[in-house]
Amino acid sequence: MKKVVIGMSGGVDSSVAAILLKEQGYEVIGLFMRNWDTSINGDILGNPNLNNDICPQEQDYNDALAVCQKLDIPLHRIDFVKEYWDYVFTYFLDELKKGRTPNPDIMCNKYIKFDYFIKEAKRLGADFIATGHYAQIIDGQLCRAVDLNKDQSYFLSQLSKEQLEHVLFPIGNMEKKDVRKMAEEYQLITAKKKDSTGICFIGERNFKQFLKNYLPNIPGSIINIDTKQELGQHIGLMYYTIGQRRGLNIGGTEDKLFVVGKDLKNNILYVAEGEDNPYLYSDSCIVEDVNFNSDIRPVDCTAKFRYRGLDYPVHVTYMDDGNLLVSYQNVKAVTPGQACVFYDGDKCLGGGFIKEVRKDQKKLWYLL
Repeated sequence: MKKVVIGMSGGVDSSVAAILLKEQGYEVIGLFMRNWDTSINGDILGNPNLNNDICPQEQDYNDALAVCQKLDIPLHRIDFVKEYWDYVFTYFLDELKKGRTPNPDIMCNKYIKFDYFIKEAKRLGADFIATGHYAQIIDGQLCRAVDLNKDQSYFLSQLSKEQLEHVLFPIGNMEKKDVRKMAEEYQLITAKKKDSTGICFIGERNFKQFLKNYLPNIPGSIINIDTKQELGQHIGLMYYTIGQRRGLNIGGTEDKLFVVGKDLKNNILYVAEGEDNPYLYSDSCIVEDVNFNSDIRPVDCTAKFRYRGLDYPVHVTYMDDGNLLVSYQNVKAVTPGQACVFYDGDKCLGGGFIKEVRKDQKKLWYLL
């Protein structure tokens, strides 16, 4: 009997993934990862989901334990607090300092869930590891999930071919509603549990309050890039991202204004009026830290520039420094720091991180 170690998060997706693995005849072992220590890394900061002062991560562990007991599978627990800090949270802070919009979930998958987790699973004698991600592996290739509204292949784009060799995604061919239905049929405590939202280590905390523990707020000017008029004060460039429309707090015209750039040197946040403003659009970008999870090296394919974004046709040029020049037609709010992920149909080929954004072959100076 093949042994599978599954990452049990305390949520409904990993719970149902464990059920499916048992039904398929695997010997299933649960492993709960503790990645954040509020007593060391920061307090709860008004988390509204507290239950009798139980840390949300402890509640997740209790839920995972209840599911494993119900399914009669063992649950191990391991701390990756230091590793998470070193490889995910430090990256997150460094990107914010650069004025970029980081994607820590991608780095968590690369370094924690599919690196340190795999090493621990091997120590437990695993033939495979499994997670509750919405994705599929078909003929050795990472592919989108059947439920495109929940597809998480974008977040798995930095995984190597080797990391994917012994991975199972049991719910990748299911719709979310069917996942919840199965959990209800098994009367699992997680059946109606709310999906986690937001950045993994912040969760339901107030983002601005949380971040003040690590990076100082440095207010500065908000300037209309077209009129050069100063419209108000921002609370710190790290709190804004390209294309953002809400939360500018500059009065009655806010619903017409979009963030189009940051000037780190002068601490200026640039905005422009109208969702079709040309400052929101670009036609190419430089992508760094490129990873491909197969032997396919795309030239003409599609790409996503953000998780909930559309797929856009792109042309990929391979540069001598290992970076990619990705060309496209007039795409809105391409943002430094976010992942550019390549697809061939449903196949996710890999991707990298947006280093700079260009228009008419020139670097957009305001996207710094």
